[in-house]
Amino acid sequence: MKTSKPIKHGGKWRIRWLDHDGQRKSAVCETFKEAQQQLRKRQTEADEIRAGRRAAPPPERTFNDLCDYWLTQRAIHKRSARDDQSMIGCHLRPSFGDLGLRDLGVESIDAYRSARKHLNPKTVANHLTLLVTLLNTAVELGWLHKAPRVRKPRVRLFNSDYRYLRTDDEVRQFLAAARDDGDDAFALYATAVYTGLRQGELAALRWGDVDFAQRLIIVQRSYDGPTKAEDVRYVPILDALLPILRAWRLRNLGGLLFPNRDGNMLRPAGRIFAERFHRVLDAAGFARPTSGRHRHAINFHSLRHTFSSHWVMKGGDLFKLQKVLGHK
Repeated sequence: MKTSKPIKHGGKWRIRWLDHDGQRKSAVCETFKEAQQQLRKRQTEADEIRAGRRAAPPPERTFNDLCDYWLTQRAIHKRSARDDQSMIGCHLRPSFGDLGLRDLGVESIDAYRSARKHLNPKTVANHLTLLVTLLNTAVELGWLHKAPRVRKPRVRLFNSDYRYLRTDDEVRQFLAAARDDGDDAFALYATAVYTGLRQGELAALRWGDVDFAQRLIIVQRSYDGPTKAEDVRYVPILDALLPILRAWRLRNLGGLLFPNRDGNMLRPAGRIFAERFHRVLDAAGFARPTSGRHRHAINFHSLRHTFSSHWVMKGGDLFKLQKVLGHK
C-alpha cells in the first residue's frame, strides 16, 4: 500500500490512513513532525492488529466527544461547572476538538502551552488541570488506553509582599480596622481568620451550626449547595474567636451568622467580600504602592491562607489542619 503523507490543513496538518478493518481514517495534528509520527504510529498499529500481534484499539472518539460527555455528565454536578464550560469553550475545544483522543499527544499539549505564554501561568495551569481530568475520564470510559503526560507551568504561590497576614500583630491590625468599619465586618473577617472557612461556607453558616458548649462550628453547606468537598466537617472555635462570636450573637438574632442588610444570605459579589474588604485593608495599612483596581495582593481568600499559615507556624498538626480546612 502506498504510504500517504501529511497534508496542510489550515494552520495544521491532516493525516489519512486505513485502519485494521480497511476503513479510511483521518486526524489533524498541530505540527508536521507530530503528523508524521502519528501517521507512522497509526499505520504500524493497523499492520500489527491485522497480523494478530496487537489487540484492537478502543473505539474512535474525538476530543469533541469527550468534551460533550464531560459537560453533560460530569460538569453539571460540579460547583465550578461554569468555569469548565468557559475553559472548554474558549480554549480546549478550539485547540483539540477535531483530534482523535489517541492523536492527542505530548507534542500537541506542549504546543498548546507555548501558544499561551501571554497568559498568566496559573490560568494555563488551570486549563491543563482540567485537560488531565478529561483525559483520565477518557481512560475510565475505555476511550483511551493511557493518558499522555501533561506538563504544567510552574506557578509561584507568593508573587508579592503580602499574600496573607504574616504575624499576630498584622492580624490584630487588620481586625482593628475591620471593627472600625462595622461590627458585621469585624465578626465575619475574624471568623474567616480564625477558622479558615471558605467564603461560601461563611455565607451559609447558621447559628444552629455553632455549638458554643462543645466549641465547634459544623460546616455543612456553601451558598446554595454542599461544601466544596461535599462533606460535613467540624471546625474548632479558638480562644481568640469565642468572645467575638458570643458578642456577635447578642447583636444578631437572626438565623444566619452573617446576613446582608435584608437579612438574606450574602452572595459571592457582596460588598463585604470585595469593596469593604479592600477598604479595611487600606485602613490597616496593607495597600500596595500601585494604583488600579487590583491594588492589594491580599484578597478575601487570603484569610484562609492566613489561618493555615498561622496554624503551621504555631506547631499545629498538619493532618488535623487538613480536616479543618476540608481538603481531600
